[in-house]
Amino acid sequence: MSIESDIFKRYVPNWKKCKKKYEKLFLNDSFKAVVKISKTGEVSGTVYDIENDDEFLPLRVENNEGSFASKVKNEYENFLIDIRNNYFIKNYFIYPQSNRITQLIIEKYGSYPEFLWEKFDGSGIFRNQDSQKWYAGILDVEGSKIKKGKSGIIEVLDIKLDSAEIQELLLQPEFHPAYHMNKKSWITIILDESLSDNKIMELVHKSYLLSFKNKKIRCSS
Repeated sequence: MSIESDIFKRYVPNWKKCKKKYEKLFLNDSFKAVVKISKTGEVSGTVYDIENDDEFLPLRVENNEGSFASKVKNEYENFLIDIRNNYFIKNYFIYPQSNRITQLIIEKYGSYPEFLWEKFDGSGIFRNQDSQKWYAGILDVEGSKIKKGKSGIIEVLDIKLDSAEIQELLLQPEFHPAYHMNKKSWITIILDESLSDNKIMELVHKSYLLSFKNKKIRCSS
């Protein structure tokens, strides 16, 4: 992963504010960073050594910690972070449907995704604020672990449902045995537009109701 793709992971340009090119001199004006944003939102950058009038290639060499190159890299990363924080918008997840479902959950239940695992920083859970219980999770996972023949990283939604409904839904191709959750109580949906947002949110609501401590709240909602 490049410096740019790492820093701008899950961020998209705010085209109302974002320009297509940014430049900055740093380290006593001895280096110049040029950052470009493509029409599709991809970020690329080059750092030039002004004295030598050439690209500073050690920037891309790994394990340069403690060297002068690390100082250049740190200054460049700070510039990228400044661009990201001022001119980009954060997407919590990678794929469009994942972000739409997240926004719908935020709007309806006031639950923001919690990213609890440093090692799995693309996986977030949604918690019922009344009970503190989880009722949904969006996880990034290798596709073959969910569906035979599926390859590459995909995003899935885990939700909690009654066991009888889970068995019925598993007869349909859009539903899969729960990934990393109790398969009797949870089920997995691949967020690849196979199911409509409305249908998914109907099921999310059922999961949300099951997460309450008070059974009366479940019945009245």
